[in-house]
Amino acid sequence: MNAEIKAELISIGAIDIDSSLLGRITIPTAGPGAGGKAFFFRSGKRRVRLVMDEGSPLRAIRDNGDIVILKGGRELVRGTIEEELIHCPEQAYITMSERCIYDCKFCPVPRLDGKVKSTDELLALVEEAHSLGNMKGISITSGVEESPEKEVERALLLVRALRKYNVPIGVSVYPTKDSSRLLKEAGASEIKYNVETMDREIYDRYCKKPPLDFTLQCLRDAVSIFGKNYVFTNFIVGLGETDEIVEEQYEELAKIGVIPILRAVGVHPLRFGELEAERPTKERLLKLTKMARRILDKYGLDAGAAKTMCLPCTGCDLNPHIDL
Repeated sequence: MNAEIKAELISIGAIDIDSSLLGRITIPTAGPGAGGKAFFFRSGKRRVRLVMDEGSPLRAIRDNGDIVILKGGRELVRGTIEEELIHCPEQAYITMSERCIYDCKFCPVPRLDGKVKSTDELLALVEEAHSLGNMKGISITSGVEESPEKEVERALLLVRALRKYNVPIGVSVYPTKDSSRLLKEAGASEIKYNVETMDREIYDRYCKKPPLDFTLQCLRDAVSIFGKNYVFTNFIVGLGETDEIVEEQYEELAKIGVIPILRAVGVHPLRFGELEAERPTKERLLKLTKMARRILDKYGLDAGAAKTMCLPCTGCDLNPHIDL
């Protein structure tokens, strides 16, 4: 699978596949993909995460031990199903709170009324993942059940308890004034605070949470505490922003030492009619990823150096330093 084929798969995002072909999969409980059934497909050095959907133009079949992805009856690529630990291969990616007080229009979590896991439950999940072998990192994410401060407090307890596994620990929560310092002191290796979009008009329309400027200041603080190459942010593409805005604002983030992750928008069925979105084409994804690599190189940042969360997983995105 080359970068062009992976970009095409991401641009579609879903595939028709018989569930009997799949092994152990987990259903994500946080973020825009929450609640959907998906799996990881690997071909060569690249992997991609695809949602199961009978209406997709892509179809997967088994042929001589391989999984073959067809489009229009033509073979597009062949590879294997990659087994997950929790949410993705090689990581225990756990969600603390499957609820959120904010109401970002691209995210289904506020509509799912999910579970808030206890610390004991979360620790048991990580232990189970560790027992399966090949756990190279631990990632912690969460909605916001009551307040960002409470989620940070819960993350601190988890990080301290999980240090015993001696693997990198990444945390993606909504930031608070002191969250970076506290999480670093607790033992977190990497941090991710999501801007969602850097187009301020789109942010005000779809991101129903505190102002973007607060997240940006917290990202600056995080870089001063964690250092370059250890601070990330999700940057959604397909909400109506122009490529010029993406490039300008991507560089603004890279300039302060943050590695943005360009995430193709997906509209969850629970959010139909609440936002105008268009999943980016493979051509746009490739163009923006090449732009991202150029800017990251300019500021001495390496998207291939991350050990936790989305960048090393690469399932949902094109990593500028791994996939290109």
